[in-house]
Amino acid sequence: MSQKPAFPGTFVSPPDPSVVAETLTTLMHNAAAAVQTAMTQAATPQSLPYDPMTLTRAMIDFNTAVMMRPAALFEAQTKGWSDWTVLWRAMGQRVVGGEAAPVAAPAKGDRRFSDPAWTDEPVYDWLKQSYLLAARQLQDFVATAPVDDATRAQVDFASRQMINALAPTNFAHTNPQVARRTIESGGLSLMTGLSNLLEDVGKGQGLVTRRAPNDFELGVNIAATPGAVVFKNDLFELIQYAPTTDAVYRRPLLFVPPLVNKYYLFDLTPKASYLKWLVDQGHTVFVISWANPDESHADTGMDAYVKDGVVAALDAVKKATGEPDADLVSYCLGGTLSAMTLAYLTQTGQGDRIASATLIATLVDFGDMGEWSVFTGEDDLKAFERYLDDRGYVEAHDLTKLFATVRANDLIWSSVVNHYLLGDEARASDLLWWFDDGSRIPARMLKEYGRQVLKDNRLKDKGGVSIDGVALDLSAIKTPVMIVALKDDHVAAWRTTYAGRAFFGGPTRFLLGGSGHNAGMINPPAANKHGYWINDAAPADADQWLAGAEQKTGSWWPEWQGWLDAAAGDDKVKPRKPGSGKLKAGAAAPGDYVRVKH
Repeated sequence: MSQKPAFPGTFVSPPDPSVVAETLTTLMHNAAAAVQTAMTQAATPQSLPYDPMTLTRAMIDFNTAVMMRPAALFEAQTKGWSDWTVLWRAMGQRVVGGEAAPVAAPAKGDRRFSDPAWTDEPVYDWLKQSYLLAARQLQDFVATAPVDDATRAQVDFASRQMINALAPTNFAHTNPQVARRTIESGGLSLMTGLSNLLEDVGKGQGLVTRRAPNDFELGVNIAATPGAVVFKNDLFELIQYAPTTDAVYRRPLLFVPPLVNKYYLFDLTPKASYLKWLVDQGHTVFVISWANPDESHADTGMDAYVKDGVVAALDAVKKATGEPDADLVSYCLGGTLSAMTLAYLTQTGQGDRIASATLIATLVDFGDMGEWSVFTGEDDLKAFERYLDDRGYVEAHDLTKLFATVRANDLIWSSVVNHYLLGDEARASDLLWWFDDGSRIPARMLKEYGRQVLKDNRLKDKGGVSIDGVALDLSAIKTPVMIVALKDDHVAAWRTTYAGRAFFGGPTRFLLGGSGHNAGMINPPAANKHGYWINDAAPADADQWLAGAEQKTGSWWPEWQGWLDAAAGDDKVKPRKPGSGKLKAGAAAPGDYVRVKH
């Protein structure tokens, strides 16, 4: 094998003194801010949104169970020794110039070891494979240990956090790219990275800031689809978009986003905007832009989000267009709210107001939440409720930390390497720009949702959840429902999403898109990415459905549009401009609520 040197050159001259001076000044300023923040936080302790002892108790229970079964531990140690012997032998072959197949390789999509030095240089290859082998052995041991499922889930989560944190890519002295950058910059990159770290500490949010050029501006090149706010209450603004076709479907379309972050995930740059694409297909599109709550929203619960939220938006859509029914499209928590709304309207004799419903990346059965179950134990819920009582809402940055922790390599450690060790700015990304623009959620909403829906899993049960005194029954819903899942979704696992179709009483169709929770949703046809699967059969088992499914290339959006079009047919009318109906056009899209930051 040809060997490429990890460090082909060294810096010829030291960095510009003026640049060093400027960087040092910034570093000192950020250090002072970090110290001030640390002192302020120490003087004003606040409740945590989780129970810090949950994982500790799980680790104690795990270790006790393992020690009670020494045979399982001995078997794992024996296999581990065998694996390490194979790795040592392979590395010995490389040292003397031979070839050796890798004993441990990064998983598909793991970009941490993409630098050529991790493969070309024997020392770095040894570090990489040693880390990957140890990580694999630990995860295998946790997966087969003689413990209950709850303890296993908690220990698995904790062990993966440790594994991710200890990757050799995360340390300056064991990352070849960092070592190379340090030499080339004369150490300036590490100074810049330290300054970035101190700046983030000074913000006091516990987040790694993704440092990218501020290339986006709301209403200009992101969230820029033309339209206007046509209705507004304390909970949301309703945006209606301007038509782009000569005729539009008679039935308007209402999109219900989740409460986490802001609605414009679905209206990113024009080439990636799902809402613009809907407009271009001939839909009269309305979208809910939820308010970013403050203390005044503390007592806003599920009743309000259904009645004063989704139902009120449907009322406004009817008033704006004069049409008695609409197509409802929703995503994630917005989909769960939409399922509640469907049941509520059906059981109050108003089910015909929704002609079709599309639930994207949506759960109605929360019995198998995977790693998210770690956060729904009784002690954690009590700690979270104390945290909510202190504020009246959950902070946006605490929600961001939660989601980032579940995908730590992509959302935490890659940023640590780029911004702290390499001192880089990130490539401008509309998706990450949106992700960092968080939104709060009211205390009562999260308390009710956390206990009734997440922990107790009552939404799937007849009468398990009530809205304004109406006991909901999903099986009473006769509206045609399209369920769209995403194959690599870490929030709404596709098999659990598939199982949700059994709870609806009307016709359902299931479509499986490629990629993950956000990237799989924002999949414009022009990108021709990810692919999707369709199967008109409806077996009870999700894997059986997939085995019989047809895989297609490109975006699932047109496939879904075909399903919607088949129901709507040629029922078209003249284009409707915002304000042309009984509701006046107010502020231009994206409105005011989306701009609120706390």
